[in-house]
Amino acid sequence: METQIDLNSSDLYLNRELSLLEFNWRVLQQALDPSVPLLERLNYLCISSTNLDEFFEVRVAGLIQQIEIGDPYLEADQISAQEALRLISIRAHELVDEQYSVLNNELLPLLEQEGIKVLPRPMWTSEHSAWLEQYFRDEIQPILSPIGLDSSHPFPRLLNKSLNFIVSMDGKDAFGRNIGFAILQAPRALPRVIQLPPELCEPGQYHFVFLSSIIHAFADDLFFGMKIKGCYQFRVTRNSDLAIDTEETSDLLATIADELTHRNYGDEVRLEIAHNCPEEMVNFLRDQCAMHQDNVYLVNGPVNLSRLQALHSMVERSDLKFKPFTQGRPNGLTSEVEIFGLLKQKDVLLHHPFQSFTPVIDLIKQAASDSSVLAIKQTLYRTGAVSPIVDALVAAAHGGKEVTVVIELRARFDEEANVALASKLQQAGAHVVYGIVGYKTHAKMLLILRRENNKLRRYVHLGTGNYHRSTSRIYTDYGLLTSDKQIGEDVNNLFIQLTSLGKIPKMHKLMHAPFNLHQGLLDKINREIAHAEAGKNAHIIVKVNALVEPEMINAFYRASIAGVKVDLIVRGICTLKPGVAGVSENIQVRGIIGRFLEHTRVFYFENGGDFEVWAGSADLMKRNLLRRVETCFPIESKRLQKRIIDDLNLYLTDNTQAWVLSADGRYRRAPRNEGDAMISAQNTLLEQLAKTN
Repeated sequence: METQIDLNSSDLYLNRELSLLEFNWRVLQQALDPSVPLLERLNYLCISSTNLDEFFEVRVAGLIQQIEIGDPYLEADQISAQEALRLISIRAHELVDEQYSVLNNELLPLLEQEGIKVLPRPMWTSEHSAWLEQYFRDEIQPILSPIGLDSSHPFPRLLNKSLNFIVSMDGKDAFGRNIGFAILQAPRALPRVIQLPPELCEPGQYHFVFLSSIIHAFADDLFFGMKIKGCYQFRVTRNSDLAIDTEETSDLLATIADELTHRNYGDEVRLEIAHNCPEEMVNFLRDQCAMHQDNVYLVNGPVNLSRLQALHSMVERSDLKFKPFTQGRPNGLTSEVEIFGLLKQKDVLLHHPFQSFTPVIDLIKQAASDSSVLAIKQTLYRTGAVSPIVDALVAAAHGGKEVTVVIELRARFDEEANVALASKLQQAGAHVVYGIVGYKTHAKMLLILRRENNKLRRYVHLGTGNYHRSTSRIYTDYGLLTSDKQIGEDVNNLFIQLTSLGKIPKMHKLMHAPFNLHQGLLDKINREIAHAEAGKNAHIIVKVNALVEPEMINAFYRASIAGVKVDLIVRGICTLKPGVAGVSENIQVRGIIGRFLEHTRVFYFENGGDFEVWAGSADLMKRNLLRRVETCFPIESKRLQKRIIDDLNLYLTDNTQAWVLSADGRYRRAPRNEGDAMISAQNTLLEQLAKTN
């Protein structure tokens, strides 16, 4: 009798938080890759720092809250919140140590070789010191407010992720008191990296000084008559998730606007301190911040590495940056073409950033000025504070068209921009709604209703990414432009549901969460299993940003056991264990880390030779499949199907930017044998679809 395998066993699942840290480690490895231009390597270091900030602000903060309220940790790996925090601390400390090692031992020496120097105080000449002292007195000192700590000046409530200094002193102040410690917070208006004037540099070189170095050097001027014994930088990271009870609020816009004022003062979750800070002062800061030792990080360098990203724009060295490129356009889709006429003839697939996002903007602009267009409906999740799409929607509303916009106010860290956009659209006369209470609206949909020959025709854009022009140059995403009648009806019904809160609409072609997307994908996986059991070829390719949802992972395990070949291309979190004997031997998981952030969500099913290709807005996570409004749309044109399948196969053969997941949760570079051609999916797509300059 065969032993029954328990596919729900916790041994078959990786921890999601540790998986997210492994993604951040892979980002950091780009900073060590000599094939990447040097200033871009510095950027990757900064990105890894920003990612880690958000990890603590959201994920670690969430675990701490779970412990405080006694909520059990219910992930599939069954690790308790306490144990997860312990494991996170170990791995995060390793990651932080590696970040500063990369900065100090790799990047700064290489930058110096290129004439780009970040000067520590021992390297300042007398001319440097004179200029910096004057800069301190003119630009820095007037806006600083040091706080000597005593009973009437308690330890201040520090802004989230702000640069601060703890200063130890000897001597009496003007009132005859002994003040041992003072706190100094650097205003966010101050640049963290200051460029020295060309006359103080060698020809063709760039010299910079950290703000922290300047404050250290001239701190004496802030405490007249006191002797400064030490000055050490530190930073506090706080819980930044907005706590909003959507069931209890009657005005979500006003509630979120009010809650944003408190974001910078959430509970402390991490404390970073200069590595040379004396133990007595470290303990003092730890006590004041009520911080467990596991969440204290001693760092050998600036406490906010992400501020080094400023060097990328300040240094004019094109040879140390990625080559610029011009985004392409599909054949026939020039800026002058009448898009409605083109879409009557064929569907159009856009692949960003290799192809331009401009056709989507052009479509909305043409709709705004077209007298035959009666209505425009659109979802907005992340759009940017300044958006040509919002400008076009405002113009359409001013022009008397019916404009309906579903704005997701709770898009994390974009709430403030979305509140402003909602107000702007409302003032223009657009109908603005905020989705469904308890369910984020994450779908990417645009619907244009146009009267043609006395009949209404619907034009649709569906995408895997946001309506954000800037990110469309750095995120990989697909967008489908179509006038398909049934897809148009489906999208129209979805908008009606979002605005009227009516019953679940019947879909002709789309799958949508939180209703039939989860089960629809499971059904398609089960169909591949049936094909494999019938002796037919069976193959699944999935490309997503995250794979966490247990039922979906269970289905992939069942498919592997049945003999289905399963290729998973997962950018970030993956809690599935590949390569487990008898369970996941037919599953390969790989992730691509390159110049662009992989963001496409694509599903391929061989289906006995009758291929199906789907794209959508949802990742394979509980929140996307069960607690969000998402869309997943079929690519029905054989021509466009082939394009996406070719793209997927290109990613599966990538041997320069691909990482392969092992059952232990760690990633290794995709193997490349001697003599193998070097394949980069992103670079190949740039060559095929865009023009590099």
